[in-house]
Amino acid sequence: MEIAPEAGKGEALSQKESAASSGKSAGLLSLPWRAWARPAVAVAALVALWQGAVLVFAIPAWKLPAPSAIAVELAASRALYLRHTWVTLAEALLGFGFAFIGGVLLAALMAQSRTFLRAAYPILIASQTIPIIVVAPLLLIWVGYGLTPKIIVVVLIAFFPIVVNTLDGLRSVDPDMVNLMRTLGASRWQIFAKVRVPGAMPFLFSGTRVAVTFSVIGAVIGEWVGSSAGLGYLTRISVPLFLTARAFGAVVILAVMGILLFLAVAALERLALPWYYSQRRQKALEQEEG
Repeated sequence: MEIAPEAGKGEALSQKESAASSGKSAGLLSLPWRAWARPAVAVAALVALWQGAVLVFAIPAWKLPAPSAIAVELAASRALYLRHTWVTLAEALLGFGFAFIGGVLLAALMAQSRTFLRAAYPILIASQTIPIIVVAPLLLIWVGYGLTPKIIVVVLIAFFPIVVNTLDGLRSVDPDMVNLMRTLGASRWQIFAKVRVPGAMPFLFSGTRVAVTFSVIGAVIGEWVGSSAGLGYLTRISVPLFLTARAFGAVVILAVMGILLFLAVAALERLALPWYYSQRRQKALEQEEG
């Protein structure tokens, strides 16, 4: 006779556990939608406000085109946009690739050698105080026109966040873990490969997300200084001709390009660091429940 209440308790506990697990699953599924819903609504509201302001105040199209006019221009000149988009994308990706390789290598050297760190870090900081818009015209004199000066500008812009974030990650490892590895007889290279590198991966991806968006800006700066193709070049020649809708169309494509590159790096991070995202997701659920 006493078994029935115990069974009832077991069933109640199992129902609570299943409800909790289903609630967590629902939270996991709703989390991305909540993250994207508010920005999407905000952007839609800004576009609607922009469209309404242009219509109400009768703003000329050459001064400020309506979003609908920009959409029409994007559709009508899609072949033109596509041709210039490939040029800018190639410049951004090539420059980002060189910046990533060089930035990771430099950060590793600085993390392994305090002498090199003290010598190189001030130079690294000083390199960011020089305006790129001043250096870009000099690159045309030094290396000429073509793809090379644009790639160098992208490297100069995207290089810094990769180095700084990766270096911070390599140096922020738990010292107790390092001491434990040394006690076990691990070499300096083994400590670097098995402790410092895994711990620095979230920092590396954080800097990479920033750098890949900056690479688009660097490509546009290089094209503004001197080029015959690319979205930056397209905006530069469209504005003096009062083709404002065409210039805005190029800006829209550049914004979408930067967002897509950012999301591509974020997706790669999810694949490479599933444990990191599972921890973040668990913390987010705990904060929601609390």
